[in-house]
Amino acid sequence: MSKRKLLINEVFEQAKKESGKASKSGLALYLKVHLETFKIFFDEKTFSRYYDAFVLGIKKEINVDPDTLNKLSQYIGFKDFLDFSSTFVKEDEKANKTTVKISVDEDEESLSEKLSKIIINITNEQHFKMPEFVKQNGLGIMGILLIGSVLMGNYHSLGGKVKNTSVTLGFFGVPEVDKSCMFWDKNEYRLADCEDRNPLRSLIPKDTVQIKYFKRITRKDTLTVENAMGRTWYSKFNGNVAFFTMDGVDPDTGRELRSSTPYIIEKYAGQPVPVEE
Repeated sequence: MSKRKLLINEVFEQAKKESGKASKSGLALYLKVHLETFKIFFDEKTFSRYYDAFVLGIKKEINVDPDTLNKLSQYIGFKDFLDFSSTFVKEDEKANKTTVKISVDEDEESLSEKLSKIIINITNEQHFKMPEFVKQNGLGIMGILLIGSVLMGNYHSLGGKVKNTSVTLGFFGVPEVDKSCMFWDKNEYRLADCEDRNPLRSLIPKDTVQIKYFKRITRKDTLTVENAMGRTWYSKFNGNVAFFTMDGVDPDTGRELRSSTPYIIEKYAGQPVPVEE
């Protein structure tokens, strides 16, 4: 389950506890009124769409802008969405951990004996994955031995006092940059390290579909009713219209996108209409 979907499920769970309601319409009305204190001014229809997409899963997931994700996170007690993503653990997910443990007795001398004591316990591939090219080329055991040698080096550097340790390593023991977040960069989403503290970037969990398909159309003059109807969506703010390649939310304004109509396309896109003299 994505962190975004998990967050919105928790929002509806919180609303159920506070309101005592269980129906979609009742929860949508409660959130509409209650979340105004968090400066979220959505109508009941929007919350109902969230319920269908994220709780019931009967509709395609909706893009949620970073500011809304931050405010929804605050509603359930977190500082912002990054705080929620990095600290929230659902009760039934606590077992999905990956641990790499090593136990070495001080009187052991040979490397083979030390490596034989390495215990690798992988309960869920969500947190520990072996690179595909390693699997395909039969290097799995070698990779594990290399990880073990790194752990042995750490053992010696600490004077043989470490009995159990948990680590997260990339291939060959080199930590990999975790690009599990993304941010909106003018016309498209780009991957980023979730620990990136650049104040100009509003990080949200990586969505591979949006990274690949959600773009702002920079050449509106190429759009026509024939090629844009049913294939583009638009956002209008202060008289400016922006067109996108996928349904969702305008990352700059937080407004939900609408399907492009012939009127919108002809008025705000396409070739300029020549003025008759």
